Amino acid sequence: MPFLHLNQVEEREIRPGCHVRFVHSATMTFAHWDFDPDAEIPDHAHPHEQVATMIEGELDLTIDGETRRMTRGCVAIIPSNARHSCRARTRVHVIDAFYPIREDYR
Repeated sequence: MPFLHLNQVEEREIRPGCHVRFVHSATMTFAHWDFDPDAEIPDHAHPHEQVATMIEGELDLTIDGETRRMTRGCVAIIPSNARHSCRARTRVHVIDAFYPIREDYR
């Protein structure tokens, strides 16, 4: 299906305050996240490359021990197997692109 609207994609709450809609292509997964203030994703790693693009809000993102405050327009590239975590400072909208596809999110 080459076209869809995010309203047609099921919203899931992966962790308290972390709402997401997953869109999958043949080789990639896109996660459209909405975080409530103070929502967190704990430290973790995965074999997928990840590119996070901030659309709205403020998010503290830690990658391999380095923390940066992400705001609108910031992009973070998270290498395969890098330890990372985040905490929303405000309401946040961020889009993550994963390669290869996240089968665990299907």
